[in-house]
Amino acid sequence: MIHFGIVGTGWRSLFYLRCARACPDQFRVLGVVSRDPAAKASLALEFGIELVASIDDLLAKGRADFVVSSVPWPANPGVIEALTERGIPVLSETPPATSIEEMAALFALTTKGARIQVAEQFHLQPLHAARIALAHSGRLGRVSQAQVSVSHGYHGVSLIRRLLGVTFEAATIQARSFVSPIVKSPGRDGDQLTEQIESCTQILAWLDFGGRLGVFDFVGDQYFSHVRGQRVCVRGERGEIIDDRARYLLDHTTVVETPLVRHDAGMRGNLEGHYHKGYTLGESWIYENPLAPGELSDEEIAVGDCLLRMATFAAGGPPFYSLAEACQDRYLDIMMKQAEETGVQVQTGPQMWAP
Repeated sequence: MIHFGIVGTGWRSLFYLRCARACPDQFRVLGVVSRDPAAKASLALEFGIELVASIDDLLAKGRADFVVSSVPWPANPGVIEALTERGIPVLSETPPATSIEEMAALFALTTKGARIQVAEQFHLQPLHAARIALAHSGRLGRVSQAQVSVSHGYHGVSLIRRLLGVTFEAATIQARSFVSPIVKSPGRDGDQLTEQIESCTQILAWLDFGGRLGVFDFVGDQYFSHVRGQRVCVRGERGEIIDDRARYLLDHTTVVETPLVRHDAGMRGNLEGHYHKGYTLGESWIYENPLAPGELSDEEIAVGDCLLRMATFAAGGPPFYSLAEACQDRYLDIMMKQAEETGVQVQTGPQMWAP
């Protein structure tokens, strides 16, 4: 059983609470730190958890394997520092800090023994995890290009790096923006009451890592829009992935074309329950849901996977998305935004968190 606490009661905190509720055999929430009386009442009623006023009150509830910091950007560095000062491993929501200077100060904590990981979840969503596994399997040969139209900023950069196998290499970045009309999309609270036309901004960026190219393409409506979907293309010397289909060579004259097939229980009369099982490529599993049979969305599965991996890290295991990685993705995001705003090509350089 994994015991953890949460600081913060915002929208992202709910994902952790839903994971714990769907998988009570794996997770127990010791408590949630909140100074919002309304949040205390609603969360206590919905999730049956106790909300407390301070980090010390939370830690007094029992032994926490780690604590999730899920607070607004400006408050996050202070919460991380307060927890690490008390010797508590921290799983930070993204990004861990907003500026290069803040990230450098946070990373300095790890040189003093602070145990920090970041809850970057996109690469752990089932389909993305299956794509990454295929990209790293050797079937495509050396991967040289990843075109990602999935998520904003540092999230998109993270997927690009994972698909390409890039770590802290320097990049040459060019970026542009384009504004176009769209029917206003649903939001966190659901559909709009009436149809409205609004402007949306598309960011296009090219990140050249020297022989490996990342193409970033995103409009904010993609998270909720019914008419702006996700697109991913991964290209290697022996094959490619386009969305959920793969094509690769067995030899130079024999091509295999196969889909990444999603498997869900509870569909078409199946009586196993309602949960995601995983993805197969041909006759083999390329991704299996570590939280089955919990009834969770793909995003919640990814968040739950972060919790599982964080528990392993807190117990002395390997990192799964280190503070250094998170800082690098946010740094590339900052530089990408600079290239877009100025129209001038930028060159990244080594930062203090790079090994």
